[in-house]
Amino acid sequence: MTGERRDAGTAVDGVIAALADPTRRELLDLLAARGEATATTLAERLPVSRQAVVKHLAVLDAAGLVSGSRVGREVRYSVRPAALDATARWMAALAGDWDRRLATVKRAAEAPERDPG
Repeated sequence: MTGERRDAGTAVDGVIAALADPTRRELLDLLAARGEATATTLAERLPVSRQAVVKHLAVLDAAGLVSGSRVGREVRYSVRPAALDATARWMAALAGDWDRRLATVKRAAEAPERDPG
């Protein structure tokens, strides 16, 4: 595997791991709907503490899914779509590979039998 493909694979792995948690998916949905929000504002919408929200946001940030910017004493988080886009492209390519493989199996299964003799 080339270095670039390995880096892309690592990025996809981080996104998938981050999105495996339903609270993190909900945080991403909330941020996508609001544009940006603080951990305190997000915690008001979830059944977890502000500290838990901050930890989840750190995982999303490490995966490249959100970014935080300091405004005074607050940190405002927003969605970074690039990592999601890269993961969606990987998933689409994977689905395309499976579609081609299944089409080959279908053609072979539907081909008329040839008489060997």
